[in-house]
Amino acid sequence: MKIFFVYKIYCEPFNADLLSGILWEFDIAGLIEEDNHLKIFSAEDSNISIKAIEDSLKKLKEDNLINSFRIEKEVLEDKNWNELWEKSREVIRVSDRIVIKPSFRKYEGSENEIVLTIDPKMSFGTGEHQSTKLVLRLLEKYVKKGMKVLDVGSGTGILSIASVKLNAAKAVAVDFDETCLDNCKENCSLNGVENSIEVLTGEIDIVKENDFGLILANIHKNVLIEIAEKIKSRLRKNGKVILAGLLESDKKDIVAKYHSLGFRTEHIEQMDEWIAIVFG
Repeated sequence: MKIFFVYKIYCEPFNADLLSGILWEFDIAGLIEEDNHLKIFSAEDSNISIKAIEDSLKKLKEDNLINSFRIEKEVLEDKNWNELWEKSREVIRVSDRIVIKPSFRKYEGSENEIVLTIDPKMSFGTGEHQSTKLVLRLLEKYVKKGMKVLDVGSGTGILSIASVKLNAAKAVAVDFDETCLDNCKENCSLNGVENSIEVLTGEIDIVKENDFGLILANIHKNVLIEIAEKIKSRLRKNGKVILAGLLESDKKDIVAKYHSLGFRTEHIEQMDEWIAIVFG
């Protein structure tokens, strides 16, 4: 019988969105939000540990985003966590047009709505986190008919899928995590866009095209700075870049880096302490 571990994370103040954004960085199988804490689930062969979680939470404390935290660990046998995970998944309205739902929830969208069917499994990009919502809302404005889109750090593929449903001609979804490959392909099939999205496993280096009209990267500040030149080299002239996974405190460093490469800031969207930046 397979063993799963349950980590309960309590923080003061409790900010579920902030915590989930950090915790999805780990090799977890699911995450559930409770009234005053988060539960994350991991298989026994996962490299997650209390110390690793503590190190991330200490960073939040150093940045004055939380005052204190506590972690509890339990053992859960079999895959009962999967039932708990599915029960926690609901329909998410991102904007007037965009709605996200898991495959096991029924939702009849209106004629003008774009319904994204996403089963996240072990990949980041459920639509619950502010960063994902920010980018989805920006896609409504910046995706143009016939455009070619690159989605770096694609996770579930939600941003690539939304881009195609917003009339992009093609999207390339790339993520270094091999577990994202099958999950992204499954979600593409669920949404009927598998013929318009190329799914790759690896770093941005494996993407050879350099004519993308829009590049998306919902990752983290350090990675976004590290790959800035690579993003620019794959963007066609007058193309746009949307960066997310950023806290408001990250803005200065990100803007400085991308401006040094000749980009200019076109727009900044914010939700709570999270921001998304559009460069052109």
